[in-house]
Amino acid sequence: MFKNKTIVYTSGTFDMFHYNHLRMINYARSLADILIVGVSTDELVMSYKPQPIIPFNERLQIIEALKTPDIVIPQHSLDHSEIVKKLNIDAFVVGDDWFGKYDYLEDLGVKVFYFPYGTGVSSTNLKKTIHDSYEANLHSQQKAKPVTVKHETE
Repeated sequence: MFKNKTIVYTSGTFDMFHYNHLRMINYARSLADILIVGVSTDELVMSYKPQPIIPFNERLQIIEALKTPDIVIPQHSLDHSEIVKKLNIDAFVVGDDWFGKYDYLEDLGVKVFYFPYGTGVSSTNLKKTIHDSYEANLHSQQKAKPVTVKHETE
């Protein structure tokens, strides 16, 4: 059906969508004639880390709103063997925080690209910054002494 077309799959949680997410999706697009983006379901994400801040349906809609993907699908498993076979995937792009995890796909004829996030924004860092800021603010408010109101007596 898609003869002589390069089909690239990339996937992620895409929680608190940010610039590095966009960079990875755009990189995957640059390799693809057809780009498929998988968005991890809440159940999948919670199998290996805390629940996402943004619910699955909203994260899916954010990715669908981008002009870059041709197809956006739910991702239910971290094992991509079945999806690779079903969708005739030629290449897979994932963040380098998963380095080595998907090398098994090369045995299925899939070229694996670990996208280098480098330094900068990540959902984990965003959540930590927000949490730390909240904790610091709360701590400083708790340490502050209430202002004493003096009443004038006659």
